[in-house]
Order: sequence, then structure tokens, then C-alpha cells
Amino acid sequence: KLNLKDVDEYKYLKQSNCYSITGVDDAEQFHIVKEALDVVHVSKEDQESVFAMLAAVLWLGNVSFTLIDNENHVEAMEDESLINVAKLIGCDIADLSLALSTRKMRVGNDNIVQKLTLSQAIETRDALAKSIYACLFEWLVEQINKSLAVGKRLTGRSISILDIYGFESFDRNSFEQFCINYANERLQQHFNRHLFKLEQEEYIQDGIDWTKVDFDDNQDCLHLFEKKPLGLLSLLNEESTFPNGTDYTFANKLKQHLNSNPCFRGEREKAFTVSHFAGEVTYDTTGFLEKNRDLLHLDSIQLLSSSSCHLPQAFASNMLNQSEKPVVGPLHKAGGADSQKLSVATKFKGQLFQLMHRLESTTPHFIRCIKPNNFQSPGSYEQGLVLQQLRCCGVLEVVRISRSGFPTRMSHQKFARRYGFLLAENAASQDPLSVSVAILHQFNILPEMYQVGYTKLFFRTGQIGVLEDTRNNTLHGILRVQSCFRGYRARCHFKELQRGITTLQSFVRGEKTRKEYDVLLQRHRAAVIIQKQIKGRNAKRTFKNISDASIVIQSAIRGCMVRRCSGDIGFKSGVSKVNESDEVLVKSSFLAELQRRVLKAEAALREKEEENDILHQRLLQYENRWSEYELKMKSMEEVWQKQMRSLQSSLSIAKKSLAVDESERSSDASVNTSDDREYCWEAGNNLKVPESNGLRPMSAGLSVISRLAEEFEQRSQVFGDDAKFLVEVKSGQVDASLNPDRELRRLKQMFETWKKDYATRLRETKVVLNKLGSEEGALDKVKKKFWGRRNSTRYV
Repeated sequence: KLNLKDVDEYKYLKQSNCYSITGVDDAEQFHIVKEALDVVHVSKEDQESVFAMLAAVLWLGNVSFTLIDNENHVEAMEDESLINVAKLIGCDIADLSLALSTRKMRVGNDNIVQKLTLSQAIETRDALAKSIYACLFEWLVEQINKSLAVGKRLTGRSISILDIYGFESFDRNSFEQFCINYANERLQQHFNRHLFKLEQEEYIQDGIDWTKVDFDDNQDCLHLFEKKPLGLLSLLNEESTFPNGTDYTFANKLKQHLNSNPCFRGEREKAFTVSHFAGEVTYDTTGFLEKNRDLLHLDSIQLLSSSSCHLPQAFASNMLNQSEKPVVGPLHKAGGADSQKLSVATKFKGQLFQLMHRLESTTPHFIRCIKPNNFQSPGSYEQGLVLQQLRCCGVLEVVRISRSGFPTRMSHQKFARRYGFLLAENAASQDPLSVSVAILHQFNILPEMYQVGYTKLFFRTGQIGVLEDTRNNTLHGILRVQSCFRGYRARCHFKELQRGITTLQSFVRGEKTRKEYDVLLQRHRAAVIIQKQIKGRNAKRTFKNISDASIVIQSAIRGCMVRRCSGDIGFKSGVSKVNESDEVLVKSSFLAELQRRVLKAEAALREKEEENDILHQRLLQYENRWSEYELKMKSMEEVWQKQMRSLQSSLSIAKKSLAVDESERSSDASVNTSDDREYCWEAGNNLKVPESNGLRPMSAGLSVISRLAEEFEQRSQVFGDDAKFLVEVKSGQVDASLNPDRELRRLKQMFETWKKDYATRLRETKVVLNKLGSEEGALDKVKKKFWGRRNSTRYV
């Protein structure tokens, strides 16, 4: 994807002729880097963009130029390197070629395009590569800090680790070593200030007996670097702004102005020596001016801003937002701008001062790394080299101050607040200083092991440990007692809660069991009702089958008997008197049986009517009583509304129970009435006049009576079931979308209508039976007359 080649084909990588390190797997290290980027939440897209920018830097080093005229003007060759750079950065090839080989300058209101020479084009190319690499480095640091700043945003605190190079002194020291050693001088000054100056100043200000410890101060070396206008950095920036300034002129200027400084010594040709606190370092000024100048021009920044990738655009935006500083003196013509960008040394100094400002706002802790030898070999320890480093770094002075000084210090208020409770007597009313002195006397701390200052107490090493141990043991005992007491209270509270929970559980479980029992009881009642209905219907069905079978058998037997009797009368004239008398007796018994049944049915009907009247009167009484109850309850609600709210639920339950009782009584009354009134429904419609002779009319009368009785039973069952269903609906046991009161009135009207119709048909049946009885009497008279005539003829 990045069109990369072997490492030895890139100019930026093959200058050292070192392509691998023994024991280092580049592929494994690359995977480790990718995992680290994942850890700090750099997305896969951003990682690919980072790798693309690195590849673009490599390909930029391979971009070559060709001469186009006799004035040594060049243009970029459109080869593989230029194409890959344009593709990776996301810009047009022609724009990239122009940015590398030309420069735009504004003269007045006109824009002039100046062609670059070969050396200028190479500088522009390298400046673009270095700026991309530097911006990429800053962008990665920003992403890492964003990922690590989550805890700082939440707590407002952070721990920063500053890992710096030691002093560098090689055979040839250039601009890079110059900047690094300057930074080390500034950090060493910070170290001296915290461990020597501030420490001893605090002792003196607090008024304790203290003998000042001398140390090597590097303030003169810092003045050599930072003094204006005749400091190393100021002279370097000044010489960088001159068009004709060279490294040689810069070295001569340093020797001219700084030879009197004890920390500076001029050397032959273009070299000079600086006496750092770690030793003397000789610098070669070759390349100082070139490295100090910011050779990235506006054309290159505009090229990055026109890129289609987001990273080059971000780089260009950051570079455009950087503050520009007017330059004192003649402008550098190669810059082609009204103002010169800050030099590299100025930027470095500004960043270093920002770092120092941040260090001053924190609590520093120092770790000194000692170099055991100059050969980078294990197991080799050079005593002279180590001792020199200890002296140069000020470690020996730090040890001396620590041994003779007071590393542990605490204000009077804090000391009294921290250890005041250890006093044997109450010292709440005393001032913090008196409390502190009393604590020191109580624990027999020797006077030479501490000193009392104006605002603080100063202790030598190890003295505060005794107080801390006693404090920790006392606090441990106090916490032990508190834990036991709190445990006792917690157990008591737990037991109380447990008892309360047990009581609540008993109530809840009891209520739950009662509800379950009510549901079970309702199910049992429902099951009993269903069983009763099923058993009743089965018994009715069995009785009906037996009754129908009995009626069929009786009708067959009676028909046979009637046919036999009527046949003897109609076709046999020679029957004896004994047979005639038997036939008359049979017919008379049938008629008597029918009359007896009619009288019994009338008596039962009258009894049921009387019972219905009684039940109707009871129902009216209950309704009147219910009205009285409602009036009483309304009056009670008006008078005792506030005092009797707790009884409202009981009153509502009472109302419901009374309503259920009324509905049950009315339903029982309806059922009983319907049972008494029910009789054969279709007998009147099917009633026929009996035949005038024989036993057939008698059997027809008996069948009419049977049908009336059967109708009475069926209607009784129907009205009883309907009334029971309406009572259940009204009590809420059954859900139905109907009005139970209206349906009950309608059922009552139907029962009254059927009762009138049934009484009418019963009277008609009685008339018919009486008629049958008169016809039988006439028949007897005819028979007697017939036999009288026959006897008289026989006698004659």
C-alpha cells in the first residue's frame, strides 16, 4: 500500500550504513508499536495515516532535481519518488513539483515566482521532510496526552515523568548537542534551586541554626546562553537573519563578543568551547546557521493545507497558527516574507521555558542516572568517571545537606493536629507551638535532633518515625475499639431488622395463605356446583329415559287393554254381565285416578302461589330494610366523615354482603316459586277431546296430566337455573355484559305469564276430565237400558 522498498534504497536511511541491530527483530518491534498505538486509542485509520506520512518522508529524501537552464535553476524529476510522495500526502504532482523547485514572493502588490537553484531546492525538500516528521511527532505526543489526560480531568492531578538525555560530548559536537546541553544546564539549575537554594533559604527564613553549604552554581553558564544581546542564542539568531551570514562569521562573532566570559573559550577556525557544569564541550559551528533557520516556506505549508488527507491539513493548520515574531535587522531575502518565522533555537528556548514553568508548578522528585563506563559494556565500573559525575551533578552536596540538614519539616499547626491526641493530658486550650513542644518532651526527643522554627518544626532523619509508630499503634487500637463497638451496634441493628423482617414475613405469608385459601375455597365451591349440575343433569336424563320407557310400555299395555275391551263391546254381543261390570270398574278407576291427580296439582299450585306471595313480601321487607340501611349510612357519613374513615371499607363490605343476601334470597324465592309452578308447558295446546267410548279417552287424559307434570318440572328447572345465574352475575361471581336487575324483572314477568297460562290450561284439563266423567255416566245408562230390554224380551 505504501510502495516501500528495501532500506538501503532510501537516502535518509543509508547514510549510516547500519541497517540492523543484533538481537532486535524489526517486525516484532513494529507489531509492538502498533499494539502500543492501540493502547493509547489511536484508531486504525490514524495509524495508517501515520505510516503514510513516514513513507512520504522516506520518498521525499529520494526526490531528485534536474537543471533547466544555465543559471543552475532546477525542477523536480517526475519519477517514482515524486509520484509516491504526492500519492501519500494526497496532493497533485504538479503542485508538489512547483513547491519544491519554485518560491513565491510578494513585492508590493505583485506576486513573483522565483526559481530555485539546486542547493535551495534540496534545502526546501529537506525542510519539508523535517517539518512533516516534526509535526507527526508532536501530533503523536498530543494523542498520547489526550488518552492519558482522562484521570487528570477527573481528579485534577497528574504525574509527569521527564526523561532527558545526559550531557553529550562527542568528537564532533554540532547544533543538536548545543541545544541538548543547554537544556541540561537549565534543568541542573532547577535541581540546584530546589535542593540547595530553596532548602537553605527555608532554613534561614524560619530562623533555625544553620551553617550554609556551598555548591557549584551554573548560573554563569546559563547567562552565557541566555544573555541579551550578547548571548550564544541571541548572537546565533542575529547571525541567522543576515543574508550573507555563514558559520565562519558566526564563530568569529562569538569569539569577538564572548572571549571575556569565563565559561566561553574560542577555538581555531569554526569551533568554540563552553564550560558546562558537567565539563567542557567543544562545538563545531558547521551547519549551525542552516539548522537554526526555519527553511519551510509558505508554499510548502499551502501545499500541505491543500492535501486530501487529514494529517497534512492538521500539520499546515498548526504551522499557520504559530505566532510569528518580527525580526530585528535586515530580512533574510530567501524567506521572501515581511516577517521571519521563529528560529529553531528560539522555539527550543520557548519550549524549554514552558517546561520549566510546568516543573515549577509541581512537586519534583529527582532520579540521577550514573554512567558506569564510557564503553557501554556490562560489569565495568570506572570509579573516577562515577565520582566525576557525582561531583558534576551535585549529588555529593545533596548528601551533605541531607546529613546535616532537616529533611522532615512540618508546620506547628499540622504537627499539633497530627500528634496532639498522643499527649497524656488534654491540650485543647493551648496554642499549636506549646502542644508541639509538649509532644517532643513527652517522647524524649533529643534537642539536637530537631529545631523549632518560626512556623515549622525541623527534624533530622529518622526522628519522626518514632512519633509515626506511636501514632499508628494508637490509631490501630482506637480503630480496633471502634470496630468492635460498631460491630456490636451493627449486630444489634441487624437483629432488630431481622425480627422486624420476620414479623413482616409472617404477616405477608399469612395474608398470602389466606388469599390462596379463599381461591381454593372458591374453586372447591365451583367444583361442587359443577358436580351438582352434572349429577343433576345425569339423574334427570336417566329419569327421563326411564319415564319415557315406562310411558311407552304403559301406553302399549293400555292400548292393548283398550283395544281388547273396545273390541269386545263393538263386535261381540254375547258377553256376560260379569265382563261388563269389570269394564265399568276399570273405567271408573281410571277417571278417579285422573281426578285425584288434578286435585293434587291444583293444591300444589295453590301452595306454591301462597309461598310466592310470602317470599314476595319478604323481598319487599328486605328492600325497605336496605333503603333504611342506606339512609342510616348516609347520615353516618355526613356526621362522622373524619372520625369514621377507617370504617368505610367495613361499611362497603357490609353493603356488598347485604346485596348478596338479597340477591340469594330473591333467587331462592324465584327458584322455589318456579319449582312449584312448573308443570307441563305444551299440554293445553295438545289437549284433545277424549273419545266418547272405551278406555282410550281415559288414557289420553292420563297422558295430558303426565305432560302437564313434566312441563311443570322442566319449567321449574329452567326458572331456577336462570334465577341462580342472575344472582351470581349480580354478586360478581360470573362476568357477563348484562343488567341483572332488569333481567330478573323480565324473568319475573315471564314466570307470571307462564303461571297464568298454566292455570288456564289446568282448568281446561279439569273441564275435559269432568266431561269425560259425564260421558261415562251416559254410557252406563245406555248399557243398563240395553240389558233391561234384552232381559224383558227374554222373559217374554
